[in-house]
Amino acid sequence: MLDDSPQIKIDSILGELEKALAGGNIDAAVNLFQADCYWRDLVTFTWNLKTMEGHDQVRDMLKSQLASTKPGRFRQDDKELASQNDGITDGWFEFETAVARGYGHIRLKNGLIWTLLTTMSELKGHEEPKGLLRPMGAEHGSDAGRRTWKEKREAEEVELGFTTQPYTVIIGGGQGGIALGARLRQLGVPTIIIEKNERPGDSWRKRYKSLCLHDPVWYDHLPYIPFPENWPVFAPKDKIGDWLEMYTKVMELNYWSSTICKSAGYDETAAEWTVVVERDGQEIVLKPKQLVLATGMSGKANVPKFKGQDIFKGEQQHSSQHPGPDAYTRKKVVVVGSNNSAHDICAALWEGGADVTMLQRSSTHIVKSDSLMEIGLGDLYSERAIASGMTTRKADLIFASLPYRIMHEFQVPIYNKIRDKDAAFYERLEKAGFMLDFGDDESGLFMKYLRRGSGYYIDVGACDLVADGRIKLVSGVGVERLTETSIVLDDGRELEADLIVYATGYGSMNGWAADLISQDVADKVGKCWGLGSSTTKDPGPWEGEQRNMWKPTQQEALWFHGGNLHQSRHYSQYLSLQIKARQAGIATQVYGLQDVHHKA
Repeated sequence: MLDDSPQIKIDSILGELEKALAGGNIDAAVNLFQADCYWRDLVTFTWNLKTMEGHDQVRDMLKSQLASTKPGRFRQDDKELASQNDGITDGWFEFETAVARGYGHIRLKNGLIWTLLTTMSELKGHEEPKGLLRPMGAEHGSDAGRRTWKEKREAEEVELGFTTQPYTVIIGGGQGGIALGARLRQLGVPTIIIEKNERPGDSWRKRYKSLCLHDPVWYDHLPYIPFPENWPVFAPKDKIGDWLEMYTKVMELNYWSSTICKSAGYDETAAEWTVVVERDGQEIVLKPKQLVLATGMSGKANVPKFKGQDIFKGEQQHSSQHPGPDAYTRKKVVVVGSNNSAHDICAALWEGGADVTMLQRSSTHIVKSDSLMEIGLGDLYSERAIASGMTTRKADLIFASLPYRIMHEFQVPIYNKIRDKDAAFYERLEKAGFMLDFGDDESGLFMKYLRRGSGYYIDVGACDLVADGRIKLVSGVGVERLTETSIVLDDGRELEADLIVYATGYGSMNGWAADLISQDVADKVGKCWGLGSSTTKDPGPWEGEQRNMWKPTQQEALWFHGGNLHQSRHYSQYLSLQIKARQAGIATQVYGLQDVHHKA
């Protein structure tokens, strides 16, 4: 009897795939895939973040890229056993290209490839100095006039940006810029991070005082240095700020704090940027080859425009400017919005003794934190996952292996289970008048985040205050105008207010490109974020990947890097390798450069 174990099935298909690719037999390779197949490539074949869907797209990519990629040495990872469940066989494998080493995941259905993930792990000849390649630190022996590690580091800080130019400049020194800076540092890419705040971590410290991470610790590690085992499950903002400051110092990043980027422009002839910054009262001109905007997954604060804002005598703040509740005891506060920041701010204001009203203009997806951790994240990011042998890297790759086109199909059952488990909770909220949704296709939080980056709240307690009326709720209405002392709603009701907080989110990241570079460049690259799902706030056509994030854009040498801590960690690897390849002079033939369908 033939051995049809999962391992044999994976070995067999990998062998056939390698043979077809090595022989340049594209049709044979394509025929190893199901008709409804998905090949997600993170840099290795496409020098892009690109998902090919169906035979025609796989064939087109291979016709363009196979000859230059030269893939081979496909071999199953013997440390990760293949498995089989519900008719799906999945496994892990290593492979190589002409210039890189890669790692991948494969799912088989009916003996053919259903989903394939290929990711770049490292560039040959440009490996990170870790493990056996780690630096010695101490220099044994004698060498007259040699400099210590500290002296070399001090010399680099004095020279970089002045007598020598950085290859890359990162605008934005939050978690995204810091994670990418660390990756580039390990790859030997001279990089300067530009940050307007005084200290690393200030982008967290300066937010409202009750802010905590809503994602659990297992989901939020930075590259190279995981949080310690006694780190809180949900880290408070100041603790995150201190961690980022420590990380910046320990990873020896060239971090220019208290520095303002005034302008940037690209010289096509010289193939370099001119970036003008102001530091310590001095204007400095930097000439990097690559420019990264790492300003978060969002752009500038979105402050709605209402008639009467100029005559309102109280305070008006965007949520990003809100200092916290201390000054508003016994004050009347209206918070416009009903997502994460709105709930956090309302709860803190209530705890501080304010009379607070949440104004909900459109429906919001709510998921209880403990349910999200148990049902939504528990298999990948939890103590339970760690006990079963899960690692952060493996969890990231499993999540990345699900094509965006069908990811909602995996999410709907999760959120149906959550909805059943927490039915009484949702009933209480709806009875209070709160407008709930689970996304346009009932797929819940993660798809809303990936599609639009808004429209949800991970409940850590504020919903109870809304449900029982301690946080007053006005829902289903808009703002008609402001008076000197109130908000007048479009149904005629009037809400008195000493403070109005606009928890109304952010615009697209390309708004920063418009401010720093030009509107023409912002329009040239187009909207950032979203999948083109044709769901609310994510207009089509279908993109298959996040627009403009972590990959080449229509503007040469301009990159966008952002997202939550998980994405900053995971995708910084692929962005850093793309930049390193260009610095090293490796040919990077980009396949499937994203078309621009939306400018903002």
